[in-house]
Amino acid sequence: MTPFVIRQLGPSDEAALTLLAQEETDFTGEEPSPPLTPEQARAYLQDPNVWHWHAETEGQTIGFLTAQMQRGRHGAAQVVFFDEIGVREAWRRHGVGRALVAALHQKMQQEDISVVWVLADNSGAQAFYQACGYTVSDLQGVMLVRETSA
Repeated sequence: MTPFVIRQLGPSDEAALTLLAQEETDFTGEEPSPPLTPEQARAYLQDPNVWHWHAETEGQTIGFLTAQMQRGRHGAAQVVFFDEIGVREAWRRHGVGRALVAALHQKMQQEDISVVWVLADNSGAQAFYQACGYTVSDLQGVMLVRETSA
């Protein structure tokens, strides 16, 4: 396979987010998401607590990872919530996911953050995270969700 690079997105990468939303099925198997508006994308990419990486080769995005730094009121002063990862189907099992996770861990080290949380909604995801050094926490229960009207 062609070599790839990992790049953290920043301001002026709004188009990369639009492309990711349009081609989401190839990365995650899910239906495409509506893309952010240009203003929402700009705010997302300018937020210092939002970390978003792309794996790229020959100008094409082949994988992504998103995470958010959060401040805690006790315990660790800062923690990271590892939100989402996706790799194009043709690039799976070629080290792209592990390279994206390594970029996250490197950023955490630079920021002096030692705790990261991730949710796994299937056995394949759980196995991947465990292969990257994550362990199942006995402290957390079931994730509950509630949507409110905007």
